[in-house]
Parts: sequence; structure tokens; C-alpha cells
Amino acid sequence: MIRPTRRTATDADFTRRRLAQLAVLGLGTGAGAAPAAVPGTASAAARSSAKAPSSAKAPSSAKAPSAARAHYDRARRLAADDPVLRALVTALTPGSVLPPLPAPAPVKLFDNLVLLSAGRVSAMAVLTDDGIVLIDALTSPADAEGVIVPGLRAVGADPAAIRHVVVTHGHADHFGGAQTLADRYGARVHMSPADWDLLARTRPADAPVRDLDIADGAQLTLGGTTIELHHTPGHTPGTVSPVIPVRAGGRYHSAMLWGGLNPPSTVAELRTLLASVHSFRAVMRRTNVEVELSNHPNDHGLERAEQLRHQPPGAANPFLLGGPRTQRYMAVMDAMVRGRIADAEAADEAGAAEKREAGPGAGGARTAAAPHACCRIRA
Repeated sequence: MIRPTRRTATDADFTRRRLAQLAVLGLGTGAGAAPAAVPGTASAAARSSAKAPSSAKAPSSAKAPSAARAHYDRARRLAADDPVLRALVTALTPGSVLPPLPAPAPVKLFDNLVLLSAGRVSAMAVLTDDGIVLIDALTSPADAEGVIVPGLRAVGADPAAIRHVVVTHGHADHFGGAQTLADRYGARVHMSPADWDLLARTRPADAPVRDLDIADGAQLTLGGTTIELHHTPGHTPGTVSPVIPVRAGGRYHSAMLWGGLNPPSTVAELRTLLASVHSFRAVMRRTNVEVELSNHPNDHGLERAEQLRHQPPGAANPFLLGGPRTQRYMAVMDAMVRGRIADAEAADEAGAAEKREAGPGAGGARTAAAPHACCRIRA
């Protein structure tokens, strides 16, 4: 039986530290607080971002090519003053970098869903009558032992009940603790075939042993809870985005978790990402998604978690956005990805023109794109 535990002194200590750090970053924890506003640029050389109060403007796109700027401007209009949507605009603005954030104490976002976070990356534990489905496994075996296991115990859940670990994509900050949990508790590890192949090619440290493949649209059922798993390639070749039934009181809601946000660099990969946005948006309509979740702090999520932790019983859950708002979230993502495509096309055209001007046989002087990263973090 899963029982909630009372808030401990450790939680209170964290809260004071957390609020102090948020204050330094200029973050509010209320629903009206705005996400970061990043100094706008289309250059990947930009390496800073900062959180700003709700009066701050969204990232500027003044230096972006006109075709890209039109898409970025549309995204900002769609986001308006919504802190969740504005955070998404910031996260997808070229050159943006997430500020470092402290790891929050574990918290139940819904009666059957626990946030387990290392700060810059988070996992979600889906609690069922027959065990736990863990979505992602953080960065390392140390995170499995130091964040996931004690975090589940802190909310009254038994980590030995972990039956499945669903890895959204093949980057180390999402699979790092998976093999430890598989070895200790016999959990099965799930990943898309494309990203299992990615691990086989790259051979990263702490990669789990290949176990179960996730087919597009697969349904994972445990204890009467069925999670849908959809391929949304782009961030990686086999990124997976779940749709999860979450419970608040006696009511169920459909939640989505976009599996990998940071865009790739090439036009072809970006077009694949845009197609994934479209296909998953249709899934969200079909399943009546009302809840938005993320595995990185790019959606005002940690701030909402703190709000939820301290709000009075019966207050509106800040993760329950409703159908129209979650659809607008995807519309913002669509516009931002279109802007990134326009940026990439302009860069390709400029590189081709430069090569033509240099004449036959000249080596291209074009600067290589910045290496792809799962989530850029400012030190």
C-alpha cells in the first residue's frame, strides 16, 4: 500500500534554500510568475540565460532572419503572459541556456505521480496497485541510489516495487540509473529500437543492457494503469513521449510528457522533429490531454512543483492546464521549431553562397554548428 508521508524538517530546509535561490534567479513560485527571458539571438554562440519577473519580455529575435523571426514572433504572441508557454519559448530560443537549479525534494504532482528531480533533469514515478513505472532514471547509478530510491521512500512508496523503467531517449541524463534499478529490483528497461541502436553505436558509460523495445503507440499496462508510448523522433532518432493517466482525488486526467525538447541542428532532423510535434499533437487531442509534464526544467515545472507543495488543499493543480492550453503549448512548440528550421535553412544558404564566392576547390569557411546537447546548463 502506498501511503503519503508527512512533510519532514528536511523538506522545510530545502524549501527555504529553494526560495532563496529562486529569489536570486528572479523566479517567483506563484502561478503568475514568468519564465526566463533570454537575451535574443539566432547565434549558437549565446551562452547565458536569466530568469526574469513577469514584466520581462520574451526572448528577442531581432537578429534572426526575417523568415525565422516571423515564427518566433508568432510563438511569443501565442504564449502571451502564460508562464508555462513563455518558458517554452525561452527554452527553444537559439542559444538559450538553462540556469542551474537546486534539486527539489520529491513531491506528488498527482495522487499517482511523483516528481523525482536532480534539478536539471527529472524522472516521474507512476504509482499503480501492482508496482511502479518509472519514466527516466536520471544521470547515473548515484542518482538512482541517492535521488530515486530515497525519493520514493519519502512519499511512502517502496522502490522495490519498480517494475518498469521507460527511458524517453538515449542520452545519459535519462538512462544513467536504469541498469542499477534493473539489477537491484529486477525492473525491465524499455527504450525505442532506434535509441537502443544509438547506445550500441556510442557505448556511453552506465548504458543499460538492451532489454525491451518500445513500438510506436505501444501500451504499457501495470495495476490497471495503461501508459501510451509514442515515437517522437527529432531530439534523438528514437525519442519517446508518454501519455499517462494521472489521478487527483477521484478524477483521472490525461497527462503528456514530451520526451526530448532541445532541437537538433540540421534541416532534415528539424523537419523530423516538426512532424513529431504534429503527430503527437493529434495523439493529445485523441486522448484529451489536460496535463503537461517535462523531464527538464524548461516549462516552469520546478516552480509549479514548489507552488503545488505549499498551496492549500483544494487549490487548483498548476500542472492541470486543460485541453486548450496544452494544445497551445504544442502550437508554441510548432512555431519555435519552424523558426529553427528557417534559421538552419538560412545558415545553409549562407554557407553555400560563401563556398561559391570562394571559388572551385576552396574549402568552406563556414563555422560548424555547435554540438547537440540534451540540455545546456549554465555553470
